[in-house]
Amino acid sequence: MAEAAALLLPGEAEALVQALRSGPLLNTGDRGWLRQHEAIEKLNMQAILSASAGQEQLLIELLVNYAKIPTLIEELISVEIWKHKVFPVLCQLKDFKPKSTFPIYLVLHHEASIVNLLETVFFHKEICESAEDTILDLIDYSYRKLTLLAAWSTNGEFPAHEKLLPEDLTNASSMQELQKQAEMMEFKISLRALSVLRFITDQVDSLPLSALTRMLNTHNVPCLLVELLEHCPWSRREAGKLKKFENGVWHVVPPEDHVRMTKLDGQVWIALYNLLLSPECQRKYNLDGFNKSQLLKLRAFLTDVLIDQLPNLVEMQRFLSHLIVTEPVPPKKDLILEQVPVIRDRIVRENSGKWQAIAKHQVKHMFSPSEDELKHLACRWARTYNLDVMEALVPEKPKCGLCGSEATKRCSRCQNEWYCKRECQVQHWQKHKKACNLMADALKKIKEDLKVQP
Repeated sequence: MAEAAALLLPGEAEALVQALRSGPLLNTGDRGWLRQHEAIEKLNMQAILSASAGQEQLLIELLVNYAKIPTLIEELISVEIWKHKVFPVLCQLKDFKPKSTFPIYLVLHHEASIVNLLETVFFHKEICESAEDTILDLIDYSYRKLTLLAAWSTNGEFPAHEKLLPEDLTNASSMQELQKQAEMMEFKISLRALSVLRFITDQVDSLPLSALTRMLNTHNVPCLLVELLEHCPWSRREAGKLKKFENGVWHVVPPEDHVRMTKLDGQVWIALYNLLLSPECQRKYNLDGFNKSQLLKLRAFLTDVLIDQLPNLVEMQRFLSHLIVTEPVPPKKDLILEQVPVIRDRIVRENSGKWQAIAKHQVKHMFSPSEDELKHLACRWARTYNLDVMEALVPEKPKCGLCGSEATKRCSRCQNEWYCKRECQVQHWQKHKKACNLMADALKKIKEDLKVQP
């Protein structure tokens, strides 16, 4: 494990962190932006490997000392805005029929990369504190994602497309496929945002007052979390079987594990524990009739089996029992000047009315690559996603690209797709062919480059 944690040398990690910058929305997808995307991907993989080995302190210190958490949060919100304002315009451009949607996929994937990195490092108090005022922007971002999860679960609608790696994005007619990929990414990103918000609640005693006000009163996060527990968007029933979303995939849960708490369940309960039992939060939270009735719904979930898995919830049980028989005192209305998040409003204001112009500029200069440019991009992608490292990050065995069964055979050409048997590989070839050729050429180029190095 110590060897795996050395994906980046200390000097390389420092150079990548130091070079992180936020840029204008118009430049999304250009060469400078792509270099930063690669840097964030490498830092993301390094953070996961270092955390698994208990050696993440160097990266934490670099991000804090160079004050890069605000930069990452601004980049996160910028690409979120691009996805909601520019990407729909791209999809509607009738004359835009790219030979490959791979460059656009990288932009969509950028949000997932950043939120993954933030989820890994926000476990640490110093990271949360180094966010400074941008913690308000991150709280708002997480709230938007949790609201989306609640809407999905209430309507019973979930993204059905489970595959994240770009499968046939070299196809000229794959914009619809790309939209499906974006939907599935949005679901996974929202679940990551839940974890980020939970880590923020771990630091309620050191958060600015405006951050607590934002979570408790502006957005009423406790009641939103109750709604998520009620409808549980990471759990669903299909054909009489219970399926849960864990480790990036939906899987059938055996009957003996139906009452087992998932990591996502735990994140919600811990966030609720932090927000409801903290003295400072209790002082600020308005426990009116509606909020009280919503919180009391939690009593039905607090079974002995659940408390055995998370013993601290005994205190939550006591709090709710006390809440039934008491009339909470209204929170004091302190006269304070409340800070508000500014990043999203500023980016939207600067680009308001320019969304179509931005889309057309990016189509012309970034998203219509030549064959040589596309091969170069694929080569850089293959370099960034070191296959051995990626396998170390995968929590489960790979799945067959056709039927989804556990797979043991990897495509020998591109090294990027897996199959359970030869028949699946043959049936899948027409769909896999173009992506396979692209990745195989990139791997060949990397091997040739290594041969000529002194």
